[in-house]
Amino acid sequence: MKRFPYVPLALVLFAGVLQASDRVAAYVLVDKVVMDMPEQIQIWGVFSVADPNNGSSYKGPQRGYMYFKLPEKNDDAARNEWADFKSIAGKREVVGFGNRYVEKLRVRNPEEKPKAPDVYRVELGLVKVQANTDYPPVKALFEYPSQ
Repeated sequence: MKRFPYVPLALVLFAGVLQASDRVAAYVLVDKVVMDMPEQIQIWGVFSVADPNNGSSYKGPQRGYMYFKLPEKNDDAARNEWADFKSIAGKREVVGFGNRYVEKLRVRNPEEKPKAPDVYRVELGLVKVQANTDYPPVKALFEYPSQ
């Protein structure tokens, strides 16, 4: 079993109450993970990304992928998180990652060719989320039509 580091689990369990405190940059229902090279990763799935114009909400679900390269620092931690993404791919599990107050994540259109990867930031670790939640950005992912 892969590790999910020092996750603020209470944040996820009580997300309906603490919605304004949700620091997660994006939630993702991971379909597949593609390792372009050992230094680059594509994470495919359905994403709920933090709304940069509203500190307590998320944009609607969007299918596509995020494309990252290793950071200059914390590359071992990033590789561990990438292994965690890979371990849940295709299992209908949702994780949150990133820090909404530090980074703005971009979901790429499925038809877009992978180029110019974004730098992967090691922030809060991966936040594993229960499937039976009523938290809107996560619930929307589980309700999004399958491919």
